[in-house]
Amino acid sequence: MYYFVDESGNTGQNLFDPAQPTLYYGVLGSRANLDVIAEPLLKGLRQELGVKRIHANELGVRRLTPIAYRIAHFSKKNDLRFSLYRVSKQDHAIITFFDQVFDAGLNDALPWHHYWTPLRYVLLFKVAHLFDEELAKQAWSARREQNPARCEEKLETIYATLLERIGRLPDARSREIISGALKWARANPKEINFGSSNYESTLQISPNLVGFQQILQAIAVQTAALKRPVRRITVDRQTEFNGAQAELANMYRKLRGHKSDLGPGMPKADFTNMPEVPPIFMPGDQSAGLELVDITLWLAKRIRENKPMSPELSLLFSSQAKRGMTDEVSLKALDHRWRHLLQLPEPDRPLPEGMTKMLDEAEEKRRKAVSQLEAT
Repeated sequence: MYYFVDESGNTGQNLFDPAQPTLYYGVLGSRANLDVIAEPLLKGLRQELGVKRIHANELGVRRLTPIAYRIAHFSKKNDLRFSLYRVSKQDHAIITFFDQVFDAGLNDALPWHHYWTPLRYVLLFKVAHLFDEELAKQAWSARREQNPARCEEKLETIYATLLERIGRLPDARSREIISGALKWARANPKEINFGSSNYESTLQISPNLVGFQQILQAIAVQTAALKRPVRRITVDRQTEFNGAQAELANMYRKLRGHKSDLGPGMPKADFTNMPEVPPIFMPGDQSAGLELVDITLWLAKRIRENKPMSPELSLLFSSQAKRGMTDEVSLKALDHRWRHLLQLPEPDRPLPEGMTKMLDEAEEKRRKAVSQLEAT
C-alpha cells in the first residue's frame, strides 16, 4: 500500500487561533503508487485548468467541479481510500494538562483506578469543567515552558485558579479527589515534571504529533485488514514538524510487534502492524498523490465546516471516504466514546475480596499523601 498524508489548519504551537480551532490530517491510501498512476490524469487536468498544480483552496468549488467526475472515476477504479483525523486544539491543551498532572504514576494523591481504568475519562471531564479558554491558554504556556522556575510560577497560578473553582463540581467525592491531586502536584513540581526540556520536546507534545500518531495507527489497522504491506508513506513537506514526525515514526517502528495493556477496561496499545518504512517528506507540488489528498482534505474540511459543495464534489469525496476511517481527539469525541459508562448498572453483588483490598489500599495511599501535605 502507498499512503499520502497532508494536513490543514496548522497553526504550530499557537492552539488558540479562532479562525483555525481544529487541526486536520488527511491520508489517502492506494494499492499502487499514485505518483506514477495518477500523474497522466492530473497532467491533463492541469492543462485544462491552466495551472501548474491543482491546489483546491486556490481553485475553489467552481473550478474544481468540472474535473470532479474524472477524479471520482479514477478513485473508484483504483480503490482509493481517504481517512480523516482531527485534533481540537483547545481541548488538546486541557487534555495534556490532565495527562501530566493527574497521571497516577506520578501523582501519589491520585488512586491508580482513577487513571488506569475508564474512570480516567470521568475525571478528565470534571477537570475540564473547571477550565475556560484563558486558563487553557495558561496551561498550554506552562506545558511548553522550558525554564523550570517560570513553569512552576505559571503552574502556581493555574493550581490556585482550579482550586478556587473546585466548588463548581457537584459531588463531594470529585472535589476531594481533584483538590487533593492538585495540592499534591503543587507541592511536588519535580515529580510532575510539567514543562518541556527543550524545543524538540515541545514539538512532541504538539497537536501535529498527536494527529500524526493517529495516521500511523490508522495505516497499521488498514494494512492489517487488507493484508498488504506498506510500501511507502509520503508526507507533505513542512519544516517545523517533519523532523519530529520522522522521530515518532521511528519510535513506532521499533515497537512493531508489541502490545501493551493500558489497564482494566481500557483500549489496548497495539503496535503489531506498525509501518516498517520511514515516511518520506516531499513538497506538495512534486507528488501527484499529495495533489490528490490536498483536494479531498479540502473537501472534508468544507463538509465539517458546513460550507457549500457541488453534487459533483460530494460524489468525489464519497468515492474515496466511504472506504476510509475517521477519528478525533477532542473532549466531545471522548464523551461520545465513553458516555455508555453512565448506563452501566450498579453491581448486584459484592466486589471480589482481592479487588476490594486493592481499592482500599489505593484509597489509603491517597489519604496518606494528602494528609502529609496538610501536616507540612
